[in-house]
Amino acid sequence: MTVGTKSPELLSRERTNNNLTMSRFAYSCAAIGLIAGISVAGLPAGAQTPTYCEPDVGSPTNLKTIKHGLLEGYLAPDAVPDSLKLLPAHPMKGSMAYDLDVANAESTFPLQGGPRWEVAAIDANLHFPEAAAIYSCALGVPITEEGTPRLYTLLRRTLTDAGLATYKAKNNYQRPRPFMINGKPICTPDEETLLRGDGSYPSGHTAAGWAWALVLSELAPERRDAILARGIEYGKSRYICNVHWLSDVQASQIIASGTVAQLQNDPIFRADLRAARAEVQAMRRQGTFPNGDCDLERRAFQP
Repeated sequence: MTVGTKSPELLSRERTNNNLTMSRFAYSCAAIGLIAGISVAGLPAGAQTPTYCEPDVGSPTNLKTIKHGLLEGYLAPDAVPDSLKLLPAHPMKGSMAYDLDVANAESTFPLQGGPRWEVAAIDANLHFPEAAAIYSCALGVPITEEGTPRLYTLLRRTLTDAGLATYKAKNNYQRPRPFMINGKPICTPDEETLLRGDGSYPSGHTAAGWAWALVLSELAPERRDAILARGIEYGKSRYICNVHWLSDVQASQIIASGTVAQLQNDPIFRADLRAARAEVQAMRRQGTFPNGDCDLERRAFQP
């Protein structure tokens, strides 16, 4: 007998079982749609009842780790926005936009060594588990691999998608970073050698940080403004750290927005998003506290 060969009877039973499974799923979706239609009919104008007629099959447990310790993203290479096609060239010396970049960088020098400088250093660390806590205070719950595993995976995979989406433009332009021009310190001195060889425009960190803000505000709309405000501050951290120009940050937010729009087309991403939303809601019911340094953030972000 050949190993792995199935009898005709077994194949027939498997086909029947698969058909029954799909039929049950289809009937469930139809029932949900009917119930939703009835519910919406009794709601005020403009009210909507969300329905999800797709399997809740999220990220597998055997995801690959790619370069720099990143977990593989959701998007196929041809689904990632092309930053080189989408973005204009970075501001050139002598232009008003370049002068704005320089003026903005100089305006942050007084922050060096203070609470805002410290937050910028924390924001620079995109290694997990530390990076998971960056949005914890804004979200209002702890973000950990043990307590919120689907959210943890969601953040790791979207980091890869948004961050790597910047590299076509980054590698093409190889823009010098601010500290290479102004000679001032950076908030992560141990990374200076690495950063000198990695182009400044656009900012990969900011792309990841803004993508996180958009995704988290979607799964926790009750904390929308706090999350988006933290996303703006995350981008500021990159030029406060003196490793990016203002225009690098602004360009990356465009790429991040395009990446998150593409992610909405992925059913596995959508399943992880729904599961992460349920985890956050469970954490709120349990009365858990954020695992970020919320006191430091309050001092750093005060007007």
